[in-house]
Amino acid sequence: MKEFSVFDIIGPRMVGPSSSHTAGAVKIGLVAHRLLNGERPKEVLLTLYGSFAETGFGHGTDRALLAGVLGVAPDDSRVRFSLLLAKSENITVEVKKGGEEMDHPNTARIFVRTENGRTFTVVGRSVGGGNIEIVEINDMEVSFTGDYPTLIAFYADVPGIISKVTAILAFEGINVAFMKVFRSAKRSDACMVIETDAQVPKSCLSLIRNEVDGIEEMCTI
Repeated sequence: MKEFSVFDIIGPRMVGPSSSHTAGAVKIGLVAHRLLNGERPKEVLLTLYGSFAETGFGHGTDRALLAGVLGVAPDDSRVRFSLLLAKSENITVEVKKGGEEMDHPNTARIFVRTENGRTFTVVGRSVGGGNIEIVEINDMEVSFTGDYPTLIAFYADVPGIISKVTAILAFEGINVAFMKVFRSAKRSDACMVIETDAQVPKSCLSLIRNEVDGIEEMCTI
């Protein structure tokens, strides 16, 4: 017989009405917030697919996604007022429905342009109970849930980079729980997703940046 946790029974701490369409959407947005790496967003485009597109506006999915991008937590009452928050910060927001059929009905794509002109995209899906899976960043297939502290690094696909990064994590006493590597083509752009037992400190991130050539972009979730 399956054992159920308290989380399975009562669900996540959140501002309603829906764990999938609201809490999960906020968490997808929070991944985009972490990818900002301290930059301020200037433009946000939210594309809703499947059930998100059909019923998301009634559930406030667009506001929930935007709240996450702005760094607002799922249980923060400001989730409902994210459009006003964005307006107060002179952030341009556009929401549209996507016509493509996705693998999961609760899917959203987030496009962000920062004040410095950097752009990135995140595609995530809300899989129930406030849980999510991120399946794409910057048009590259990835897969992680955010259940563990996660280090994401984009790099040039050359020998030695993965071993150098994991060696630094080991030296710093950071235990790797799960690791996946993705790449667009051999010797091209690549992405490593490393889920760890403890949050990777900023000092460790600085060490990786200084010691490992070929790292193009890096953040923690």
